[in-house]
Amino acid sequence: MVLETQSASATPYHPFTAEHHMFRKAVRQFVERELNPHCDAWEQAGIWPAHEVLRKMGDLGFLGLSYPVEYGGQDADIWFTVVLMEELGRCDCAGVPMGISVHTDMCTPALAKYGSDALKRRFLAPALRGEMVGAIGVTEPGAGSDVAGILTRADKDGDDYVINGSKMYITNGTQADWVCLLVRTSPPSDTANMRGYRGMSLIMVPTDTPGFIVSKKLDKLGNLSSDTAVLTFENMRVPQANRIGEEGMGFYLQMEQFQRERLVGAVSTTAGMEKAVRQTIAYCQERKTFGAPLLHNQWISFKLVELLTEIEALHHLNYYCAALMAEDETSLEVTKIASMCKLKAGRLAREVGDTCLQFYGGMGYMEETPIARYYRDARLISIGGGADEVMMGIIARLEGMLPERSRG
Repeated sequence: MVLETQSASATPYHPFTAEHHMFRKAVRQFVERELNPHCDAWEQAGIWPAHEVLRKMGDLGFLGLSYPVEYGGQDADIWFTVVLMEELGRCDCAGVPMGISVHTDMCTPALAKYGSDALKRRFLAPALRGEMVGAIGVTEPGAGSDVAGILTRADKDGDDYVINGSKMYITNGTQADWVCLLVRTSPPSDTANMRGYRGMSLIMVPTDTPGFIVSKKLDKLGNLSSDTAVLTFENMRVPQANRIGEEGMGFYLQMEQFQRERLVGAVSTTAGMEKAVRQTIAYCQERKTFGAPLLHNQWISFKLVELLTEIEALHHLNYYCAALMAEDETSLEVTKIASMCKLKAGRLAREVGDTCLQFYGGMGYMEETPIARYYRDARLISIGGGADEVMMGIIARLEGMLPERSRG
């Protein structure tokens, strides 16, 4: 699929052109035909067929929307990515969209922007064709939201790095062909950089490398169709040429990747919560109590209207962030607004899940209803990719309410 982005119909308040609407229709058909019919089976199996799904998406041109054509991307504007994530958010489970978005917009941005031509041809191009599955390796047992606390090391030995350590909560971890891995590359003698923000690098790691171990597939509360793993590295040797960008710049490259991760997470979540509310409206219209539809209860209808209003406002906050990102994704304003998008998405998704399940009543507590799965799946957005409290800390610092943390 070749995407055309030129149209005079878009405005700052309505960013989508005729081409975007055509793309939206194609993605929606894909979700309805290729994903939704299988969600129950994939949830029960605890894994989605990443290679199969991504290959289909690659054939349709859905992967690498904003990446260069020479590596298999579409060179499309950011609004195509927004459309993709909104439509994936309408999937009948959140686990599959999460696995896809990790591949498209969380483990590949730094590679596409800062990786060498050789790295992009070896890892990015096949990923955009759907021939390889990617993952991002940041979180560790003792370093989740505190990225500066990572301890996994990559020590130089000749032309190689020798990597030792572990990562956890890694989406696509059991199926990935490669991991974009954040490690500490400062030498042990550099005690000033043994912890803190400096001295880290992003390294591309093929998962067929000796010493790479999938230690455990994790059993989660929700997002069951997304495989999540603990990874271990035991004297794993990779070429120094696999490093993305300059040595010691990994933290900053990963922070840039986080902004896109937080935006696409908010966009997908917003679409998912709108679907949940509209499903609840339909249920409350059909369900009768005391001789009238449940929806005719003023408290219920007013509360659902309030949720729709909050969701619509978040849609446009997401769009504002996307517009800022299109201008300069490294700006502090993008960091602040992306953090706001994710914070609001997490808080609102929890409210939507709790309120809608309550309105379903006893049926909402049954696994046969969509709201039960939504309730479990939606809880993750306030944790993954930076917890709500981290988002509030970022916003408070950028607003001058808290002192800047030391970069040491």
